Amino acid sequence: MTLPRVLICGDLVWAHEESKQLFHGLADVVRMDSLDRADFFANLNQGGKYEGTVAIYRNNTSAEHVGVFDRALIEALPPGVRWIGHNGAGYDQIDVDACKKKGIIVSNTPVAVDDATATTALYLMISAFRHFSQGERSLRGGRWKSDISSSLTHDLTGKTLAILGLGGIGFRLAELARAFPMRIVYHSRKKVEGAPDWCEYFGQERLDEFLGLADVLSVHAPLRPDTEGLVSEEMIRKLKKGAILVNTARGKVIDEAALIRALEVGHLGAVGLDVYPNEPSVNPRLLDFPNATLLPHMGTETRDSQKKMEVRALTNIRDFLIKGKGIDIVPELRDLATKL
Repeated sequence: MTLPRVLICGDLVWAHEESKQLFHGLADVVRMDSLDRADFFANLNQGGKYEGTVAIYRNNTSAEHVGVFDRALIEALPPGVRWIGHNGAGYDQIDVDACKKKGIIVSNTPVAVDDATATTALYLMISAFRHFSQGERSLRGGRWKSDISSSLTHDLTGKTLAILGLGGIGFRLAELARAFPMRIVYHSRKKVEGAPDWCEYFGQERLDEFLGLADVLSVHAPLRPDTEGLVSEEMIRKLKKGAILVNTARGKVIDEAALIRALEVGHLGAVGLDVYPNEPSVNPRLLDFPNATLLPHMGTETRDSQKKMEVRALTNIRDFLIKGKGIDIVPELRDLATKL
């Protein structure tokens, strides 16, 4: 009997043994080795080496050869493809609307990224409060700590952490920050069921109050068309003067020009950024600010998290093959999945 085919599209580094165990006797696993989109499309068709593919494991590294999973790519997938198991919590490189129209379900890897991304946000927050990144640059430049002024740095104890989007990552950061202790407030589209009392919810009608309380605003909103530029100039200016802005979500969720203007006039006291609108390009203006801690999108760059992400993405595909659906269906496609 011919087994259904699972196509590995992009890097699979740590979970080779797990892949063998998950799909043994269940699916034929094939690695995508096309160097361009045209070859990729050609080999998905009858007689091609990817023929019979029913599910695709996708890593962002595949974009180097076949581009992002935009509308054109999704529409070109053969009818047999029913599932895309994306490796990553953010799935903005996949056109989920095109997937929905074609009846393809997309899963991502929440939970697997929570610890690594939350600790990245914690580092950025601490560094921004204490100017640790600036201090390291001062030391490496042979200036000891001459670039650091205690009048501009602060302890975290007693400060208010405002979390924009209390998902898995945001809540894990809340747990870590509470140890200082910090006051934890959050704003999401709706109150998070099961959130502890020490996580104070501020709905849309109290958004201005939420922003005004923040000593640091940490952004954890996914990038979608409706969240691009969500953290606008208006929102930034409603933060108290000297507040810190941290972003480990996606660069385009924040209006970068507004962020830079707020740094220029001193409205923002510091920023901690792991993500940027046009990665890997970074706005050179950001490099001029001594109070900016900048990382090259390395929130999940740990061996532990990378393996967890790979296994979770593959497990969603395995569950699709056995049960008809995985557990991590992206929100936009959950209604479609209920019809399966």
